[in-house]
Amino acid sequence: MPDILSKYTEIVNQRLKELLDLKNVHPMIKDAMNYSIMAGGKRLRPTLNIMANALLSGNMRETLDIACAIEMIHTYSLIHDDLPAMDNDDLRRGKPTSHVMFGEAFAILCGDGLLNFSYEVMMKNALRHASNMNSHMKAMLEVATGAGVYGMITGQCGDIENEGQILTEVELKQVHEHKTGAMIKASLLSGLLLCDPRQEYIDALTVYGNNIGLTFQIVDDVLDIVGDAKKMGKTLGKDKTSKKFTFPTLYGVEKSMKIAEEKTEEAVNAMKVFGTRGQELTDLAQFILKREK
Repeated sequence: MPDILSKYTEIVNQRLKELLDLKNVHPMIKDAMNYSIMAGGKRLRPTLNIMANALLSGNMRETLDIACAIEMIHTYSLIHDDLPAMDNDDLRRGKPTSHVMFGEAFAILCGDGLLNFSYEVMMKNALRHASNMNSHMKAMLEVATGAGVYGMITGQCGDIENEGQILTEVELKQVHEHKTGAMIKASLLSGLLLCDPRQEYIDALTVYGNNIGLTFQIVDDVLDIVGDAKKMGKTLGKDKTSKKFTFPTLYGVEKSMKIAEEKTEEAVNAMKVFGTRGQELTDLAQFILKREK
């Protein structure tokens, strides 16, 4: 785990353990939710939330539960994405996927549980910070929009619908902006919005989020071709097997990475409005570009 992420990983993991110490729920759901959420992962999205909140000297304890809720939503999406009806993956983060461990029915319910519980967590957190309720409502709306039919779900639909199809770059970007970029942008803005930001800060972070979101997906697609399966912790070559149209399909690996570099530069330039406060997010953009898993 690189230092840029490990700085916050332990804090996020500890809070996730506390939140998922569930009482009076079906034991199978409790076990399944904890199995998937604690299986590892970079905790990129909660880190983005916390870093964005820090740009305007926010209170990390106030945004932490939103960050954890975002990780729950991300994990639910992976559980459902791995199901036989979708990507049909047996391995995630180096471990058997949820439906392999608990069966398809409990995997679906586990995903549903994480999604619904994430909103419980955010609403309880908002009530604890009632003096800043309007900002919490904006932050929660941002998360809901990024995760919902205007964001990730539309992206997933496009991803499935376009299997075996040939897309233009514009069409491919639209899929990626919804499937991956929407929740990355929501992670950032939900942290920033707690601080009642000026519009120029919202605009800058939106540009940053859109660009690192696209970079993340391009690198992910490249690693599916040239990555190390042990480092990745999942089955590689799935895009080709599933006939998914990706940036490497369109441009090849080398040109795809060149595009990712250009998007990273745009993201870094957007952070200049924050001065030295934006250094962590600048460093994180470079990590996303150069990651190996």
